[in-house]
Amino acid sequence: MTSSAVVSTPAAAEHPVRPALLLGALGVVFGDIGTSPIYAFRESLKAAGDTALEATVYGVLSLVFWAVILVVALKYVIFVMRADNQGEGGTMSLLALALPVAGRLQPVLLIVGLAGASLFFGDAMITPAISVLSAVEGMKVAAPSVTPYVVPIAAIVLVGLFAIQSRGSGSVGALFGPVMAAWFLTLALAGLSHLLQRPGVLAALNPRYALAYAGHAGGTTTFTVLGSVFLALTGGEALYADMGHFGRGAIRLDWFVLVLPALVLNYLGQGALVLADPAAAADPFFLLFPSWLLIPVVGLTTLATVIASQAVLSGAFALVQQAIQLGAIPRLEIRQTSDESAGQVYVPQVNWLLAIIVLGLVFGFRSSDALANAYGIAVAGDMTVTTLLVATVAYGLWRWPAALVFPVAGLFLILDLTFVAANAHKIPDGGWFPLLVGAVTLTLMLVWRKGRAVAFARRAQNAILLKDFIDGLDKPDAPIRMHGTAVFLTTRVDVVPAALALNVRHNGVVHERVILLRVTTERAPRLPETERVVIEPLPEGFSLVWLRFGFAEKPDIMAALRLHRGEVGCDPDTASFFIGREKPVPSLQPELSRWQEPLYKFMARNAVRSPDYYRIPPPRVVELGTQVEM
Repeated sequence: MTSSAVVSTPAAAEHPVRPALLLGALGVVFGDIGTSPIYAFRESLKAAGDTALEATVYGVLSLVFWAVILVVALKYVIFVMRADNQGEGGTMSLLALALPVAGRLQPVLLIVGLAGASLFFGDAMITPAISVLSAVEGMKVAAPSVTPYVVPIAAIVLVGLFAIQSRGSGSVGALFGPVMAAWFLTLALAGLSHLLQRPGVLAALNPRYALAYAGHAGGTTTFTVLGSVFLALTGGEALYADMGHFGRGAIRLDWFVLVLPALVLNYLGQGALVLADPAAAADPFFLLFPSWLLIPVVGLTTLATVIASQAVLSGAFALVQQAIQLGAIPRLEIRQTSDESAGQVYVPQVNWLLAIIVLGLVFGFRSSDALANAYGIAVAGDMTVTTLLVATVAYGLWRWPAALVFPVAGLFLILDLTFVAANAHKIPDGGWFPLLVGAVTLTLMLVWRKGRAVAFARRAQNAILLKDFIDGLDKPDAPIRMHGTAVFLTTRVDVVPAALALNVRHNGVVHERVILLRVTTERAPRLPETERVVIEPLPEGFSLVWLRFGFAEKPDIMAALRLHRGEVGCDPDTASFFIGREKPVPSLQPELSRWQEPLYKFMARNAVRSPDYYRIPPPRVVELGTQVEM
């Protein structure tokens, strides 16, 4: 990887749509929603109760079809995916677009956006567990004797999935793409074979059947059914979250040409099967296939559900990277896995934390039926947040008239809130888990942001004005000037960095050439190299240097300074980098509460050190510690 590639890699959206991107997107983006037919229609019929009634099957089919069309196709693929931040998607990217135009609502919108990102993590934990379990359970249809081994087999498959994440989503997508292409063709053909036997089921595409079912089933039953119908939509948010990996064009083309037709055909086929044989409602997906084909279908289904998990994992990694750059969470190790797309990253700590929790879910719930009760509420909440954010962007940034924004956003908000209410009954039976994950994640984010604000404020209390310090360098009692170049990382340009003040206090020297380096994260996902560096010369051999990075870029200081050494006037391979390391300590006048302080200390202690995060070689680093009262 070249140094320039490390500094800034282009968004996938900047590449033309080509077969490799289309295949890669199939392998990463559509796995989650593509495997929903395994359990969504089954759980919906179970919630409906009387599957012997033709009106029930037609009504549930109609609800599933129109939910997919309105929420995934219309809302996400057509509307929300317009809100790309230079090719990047996801809650953090959308939040970065919405905050500058939110006006007085900015603090509220920030919490709402962070809440949506937090709920996405709850989804990222349940999706792998329910997807893989539902596939492996298909083995019970083919060979009932394997029933006791379903959970251990699912666990082994999941461990393998998490183990290959370090290869990067691009490599994984190339590996999984052909499998998902085969999967969607299998879905389409299996559904079509039963649809041809009972073509009358096509009438379920008429929304009147959904409305008629809601009318005769009653409010309580309809809401219960809608909670299960929502399972057909899980994965819709991953289309937007993973947009930075493959680009909007590739995702839209895949969706309308292959994925949506295959899903609709399969759901219609399952409906036709149940109408012909009501007993098939127990497992309509696997019963679509003849018994002699079940073993290879279970194998393909297992591969497809592994890929379904990949969609949310890729989105989770991208979300974590963006959250770190925007200062919402502590620094973690981020590994860039592609020279071609900045969105393709791997976060080891998050990967293995998810692995532990997902395995805990598998062994705790032990079946996809049980996990279905936990699934949905977090996704519905995240979708609601997306609607609020994209409405803010449409009104404030795109300048859409209120007469257009409010009806469109209002329709989507009604749909989202309906599904939130429909999933509320799941909370006592497992839905509490993703909500708990979301609440814990949001709490950590807010405590981290508050703790950093307090640390910056405390540091500024005793800071020396930079102008006064430089003016004093020509006085008789000034510190000794020594040969060489020193680079001091700083967050403010008007005061002396803590590391410089400590160095003068303890060593009594100042280098001949001093660079005060401020690394900033912009609200854009990436910046062109022409805008990377801003320099302000100062007296006495000092200079202020801003290194600007987008929130989807890896802030590699050494690569950037090497690339711009002529402008900066510094060879980073010979300079010394001075970095202040803060240790939070209790204060007599604390600004963090008793429960917030230990949380902040824990996160600060476990955050990746600045030299490691900014990729500064250890031999070039001098760390000077200081205590900060919290």
